[in-house]
Amino acid sequence: MSDVSFYVLDAWPERHAAVPTLVFGLRVEESTGQLIHNIALRCQIRIEPQRRRYTHTEERSLLELFGEPLRWGDTLKPFLWTHTSTMLPGFRGSQQVELAVPCSYDLEVTAGKYFHALEDGEIPVLLLFSGTIFAKGQNGLEVTQVAWDKEARHRLPVRVWQEMMDLYFPNSGWLRLQRETLDALTQFKARHALTTWDEVMTALLINVQEPKL
Repeated sequence: MSDVSFYVLDAWPERHAAVPTLVFGLRVEESTGQLIHNIALRCQIRIEPQRRRYTHTEERSLLELFGEPLRWGDTLKPFLWTHTSTMLPGFRGSQQVELAVPCSYDLEVTAGKYFHALEDGEIPVLLLFSGTIFAKGQNGLEVTQVAWDKEARHRLPVRVWQEMMDLYFPNSGWLRLQRETLDALTQFKARHALTTWDEVMTALLINVQEPKL
């Protein structure tokens, strides 16, 4: 029976994709010497926010997600980032492969809020692997499952995430609004002869008094 393990070597932004995509470079090792025909691989990726420190500015930006820092002993827990899957080619022994992860800049998604709040440092991520292994057995094709305990940790540099988003959304971000809100903003934009949505938001923020922290 084949036994495979996974190791994260690096991560980088894909520069030519339809949506923002992060690529994890993996090394896959098979320990029994069996010939692997291919692997239908699935991966759940989780963020482990408790595994890093935060600046005062980051703490304020993460208030919506985790509450006051005094409560972080209870609220700073691992959470799901995303799922992805791929088909790995055949090999014997080990091989290096790429795992593409489409990403969202939606600031209503927990992971999007978290990434946006970070200034520097690293993002602790945990990759949990599953899937089906197709290998050459003594009596022909052998089909087994990736063991439930196969996982790999990686500390993703924040600058890699920022570089990826800058490639697809240079100096910008996205907000999702209800249709009624968008209609009201469109009317406000027309009434005040504003030319860009940045000007609309700036005009609305001028009269907003922020509380002192």
